[in-house]
Amino acid sequence: MATPPPLPHLDDENRFFWTAGAEGALRFLRCLDCRHYLHPPRPRCPSCRGENLTPESVSGRATLASFTVNHQPWVPGMEVPFVVAIVELPEQVGLRLTTNLVECAPEAVRIGMALEVVFGHYEDVWLPYFRPVAQEGT
Repeated sequence: MATPPPLPHLDDENRFFWTAGAEGALRFLRCLDCRHYLHPPRPRCPSCRGENLTPESVSGRATLASFTVNHQPWVPGMEVPFVVAIVELPEQVGLRLTTNLVECAPEAVRIGMALEVVFGHYEDVWLPYFRPVAQEGT
């Protein structure tokens, strides 16, 4: 993406998520009581209603659950087409993130692809993107 995308507003509830990429980490809130991951960040666990939440790093691996190819340049200079994806992380069934796929031609995208996180750094934000996992031995 040549033109920086619209960036999120950082606050005390989401800063950990948007800045963890500086350390090469993808972090989600996790309930210390029932161990449920939650995203987006919120003050209570949706599973047990607990408030004992802390950011925790995940593997950065994911599987492509759904996608669409966008052909509309929403801001001047935005490169199109690009892939908007919903990825599911292996740490928990249903732990999903809406993101962009990078380093992959839109016509090569397939549901079920193995993916890994990479970060785009813009100002004080590290946006998590995903790319196909390289096949071993290639």
